[in-house]
Amino acid sequence: MSNAVAHAEAHGHAEHHTALQHHFETMQQQKEASTLGMWVFLLTEVLFFGGLFMAYLLYRTWYFEAFAEASRTIAIAPGAINTAVLIGSSLTMALGVRAAQTNQRTATVRWLIATIFLGLVFLGVKVYEYADKFEHHHVPGANFISESPWAAQEQIFFSLYFTMTGLHALHMIVGVAIMSVITWMAAKGRFDEHYYTPVEMAGLYWHFVDLVWIYLFPLLYLVERHN
Repeated sequence: MSNAVAHAEAHGHAEHHTALQHHFETMQQQKEASTLGMWVFLLTEVLFFGGLFMAYLLYRTWYFEAFAEASRTIAIAPGAINTAVLIGSSLTMALGVRAAQTNQRTATVRWLIATIFLGLVFLGVKVYEYADKFEHHHVPGANFISESPWAAQEQIFFSLYFTMTGLHALHMIVGVAIMSVITWMAAKGRFDEHYYTPVEMAGLYWHFVDLVWIYLFPLLYLVERHN
């Protein structure tokens, strides 16, 4: 039995959990408030990325040939690997949440560490991709090189490519940092079957970041690949 549960039973009912903040009456109320707050935050993130997706779709409609040509210069393999990596990380994250819900401290820590590892793999592959773009002078600006007749429009594609994938990578870095803190808390026994809200909320954020990539991959990597 965890110290938190023992404390709760000593006070007569489970609502007096040590993790219960003073401005909430019950653990359920506290969890509902946290869940609402996270979904509101994710809604703002949807609006943020939604604007970028809309800009991409407009420019892709206007300069489709240029976007298709620029997309073909991006290697599919790294993007496909990162897609598999993030899908795997969503699985390990879900298993970590389940382990926390069932008060399995060791399993929770292991699954969260696996999630962090996969997140770092994703960032490593992204660094490799960026290095390749710099090497081939596909970074928009004075040093951009392209033999295509749509070179100017291709720079728009790569501007969106670096902006969208860069912001996504930034969210992944934040996610890894959050998971590191959550893993430390789990290792210290801060969670049990009555209190696992931080793990669950961190999981929602992680799944959202993974979902954004599921849209980025086909939009950026698979433009007219059959040609």
